[in-house]
Amino acid sequence: MGGWGIIVADVIVMANLAQIAGSYTFTLLGQFGVPGMSDLSSSTFWSTVAGLLWIALMTWICYRGIEISARLQYFLLSIEVIILIAFAAFALVRVYSGNAESYSLVPTLDWFNPFTLDFTKVIAPAMLTAIFIYWGWDTAVSVNEETADPAKTPGRAAIISTLLLLVTYALVAVAVVAFAGIGTKGVGLGNPNNASDVFSAIGPQLFGNSVIGHILLLLLAASILTSASASTQTTILPTARTALSMAVYKAIPAKFARIHPKYLTPTWSTIGMGIVSAAFYLLFTLIGADTLLRALVGSIGLMIAFYYGLTGFACVWFYRKTLTSSFRHFIMRGLFPFVGGAILLLVFVYGLQQFALPEWIQDNKGHNVTIFGIGATAVVGVLGLLIGAVLMFLWFLRQPEFFQGKTLPRRSDDLVLSPGEGRVPTFGLPDSGRMPELIAPDLSNLPPGQSVMDAVTGEELPGAPSAPPLPPAEK
Repeated sequence: MGGWGIIVADVIVMANLAQIAGSYTFTLLGQFGVPGMSDLSSSTFWSTVAGLLWIALMTWICYRGIEISARLQYFLLSIEVIILIAFAAFALVRVYSGNAESYSLVPTLDWFNPFTLDFTKVIAPAMLTAIFIYWGWDTAVSVNEETADPAKTPGRAAIISTLLLLVTYALVAVAVVAFAGIGTKGVGLGNPNNASDVFSAIGPQLFGNSVIGHILLLLLAASILTSASASTQTTILPTARTALSMAVYKAIPAKFARIHPKYLTPTWSTIGMGIVSAAFYLLFTLIGADTLLRALVGSIGLMIAFYYGLTGFACVWFYRKTLTSSFRHFIMRGLFPFVGGAILLLVFVYGLQQFALPEWIQDNKGHNVTIFGIGATAVVGVLGLLIGAVLMFLWFLRQPEFFQGKTLPRRSDDLVLSPGEGRVPTFGLPDSGRMPELIAPDLSNLPPGQSVMDAVTGEELPGAPSAPPLPPAEK
């Protein structure tokens, strides 16, 4: 169910990302002066076409290999971060210099004090939003076997990603609120005309009509486009690896465990993610369910809280026998995961309660969007998880080995071949043509004369005992 939560959340968010990438493709071309392109950014048909092309392009890049995916991420992320920091700096300089709007606000420390806010009306909804905003920091962890140093790189990348997200989001959020204000006039954040696209509303007012202003507007549009396209790529990557892992241990059909022999990337998992996401995006665009798509995007917070919280509780249960072996194990394997899981459980319950309110989401005419009289966001969130439960039950009836603990035994450490002459132990990938160096717990696939080592501790363990010599033949 945890894996299903990841997959269904990623498929839904892909529709939103493709919509943004498609629209801002034409916005950026319009900033370059291409005639008619700016008008196409508001066209549902052409934005959908561009969005589908972005899904296809990013799926192909992820299929081509982790190296090209990583290099593209370096480029896209660099553009995004640099421009966002420049945007925030420009806005704050205008605010503090007194050259901003009449309704602009000067930031104060009270903005960062959560104790002055109401939990149910402000903090809890903000936590649901924050879960969605900070979602994705764990992408590097999903590709840990493919990193240069699997023992250190993924953990460091997760920490750096979290800090980078915190700094950029906090800085940009403060700058936007300070410059635009929270009123309903002009570019104020309370103006409903600015709700769908804050940056497009603020940009012209912030940068002005000079040549430099037009260049900065172009860069701002480029940063949003690169952000959406980069997020599309980092949505496909971990989803494909999640499906690969599930298929290896027969939690889903084995076809999703296939690896390209040259590119060493999941084939069915990557292409399948792209196809399903494109079909989902196209379906809801064709039926014109823009409001329902908003409800689907809103339900992502429930799914993220579900599988993140489930992971926290699973961590405590998995390491339950070692929690008291050391103080560090108690904190890192017990206390932190449990507290995190408990917080996410509370957020899930609260979010479900709020999303179920009929008036939670409304269409452009002010009508409540409900399903069976219940808020659509709550219904689609629960329905998405229930579909996973049904699929899990059907797969259990067809192939119960995973659920019986036969394909993934209850163990904490993997075994790999001990390093030989000129060889470093690595995890061989299915269908890659490489020697399978991940050794079964019963040593059934250990080559003769070889030994194994613990992949986590590096401790070398004895190999399988040699077969006893045959008795001499009778004469």
